[in-house]
Amino acid sequence: MATITIRNLDDSVKQRLRVQAASHNRSMEEEVRLILQDAVQKTETAGGIGRRIHRRFKEAGGISLPEQNRKQDPRKPEIV
Repeated sequence: MATITIRNLDDSVKQRLRVQAASHNRSMEEEVRLILQDAVQKTETAGGIGRRIHRRFKEAGGISLPEQNRKQDPRKPEIV
């Protein structure tokens, strides 16, 4: 396991962490560890806007759209 040192932490932040940890019946170290794990996990699972939109519709029951058939091939871009 790795060890991390946090310097220049505001005293008020440390005090709020201590109170929050106590309210969860945890040590301050365990509280910070869980906060960091949660923050990293959220950024890993957040994904791009497409994933967030997909997740939102999925949570709402999903949506089904008919498949679109193209009547012509897409045009090639013109080089200027």
